[in-house]
Amino acid sequence: MQLDEAKSRFIEGWGTLGSAWGVSRTMAQVHALLLVSAGALSAEDIMEQLQISRGNANLNVRALMDWGLVRKELRPGERREFFSAEKDIHRVATLILQERHKRELAPIMRVLGEIRQVEPSPAASPEETQAFTQMIGSIQSFAEFADRAAATLIKADENWFLSTFMKLMRPRS
Repeated sequence: MQLDEAKSRFIEGWGTLGSAWGVSRTMAQVHALLLVSAGALSAEDIMEQLQISRGNANLNVRALMDWGLVRKELRPGERREFFSAEKDIHRVATLILQERHKRELAPIMRVLGEIRQVEPSPAASPEETQAFTQMIGSIQSFAEFADRAAATLIKADENWFLSTFMKLMRPRS
């Protein structure tokens, strides 16, 4: 398989994966393009290679910068901005996990905390109230477990054992 075809297939696959993560396909494709590019790319480069509009390129690059996955590079004498992706895939995974925690897990944990204690309503039977309370408690317990697991993974770089383990798991060239 030629490099151009492999690159295209990766970008498409990463786009599909991004959709499963709840981000736009284009945002994931921009990220994929920047991941596999040898150097920083301008918005024009991104537009040309992905066949997207300037607005779409800029919107998605800014979103990726908000996630911490992409950084802007300025070059002396150039008016254009250039963008590069974080290349350490373990750091990428950590940044994605942090953002997903912030956008998904933290809000539902707040809601669960607010509704955990309910009082029976006149229209509800005690069994309905108990079933609701038990289910919310189970979901909250799982969410707290997921929160602790995410915190452990996010701090993996600070933890010698996990950091060493992650390095051992990297494929050798």
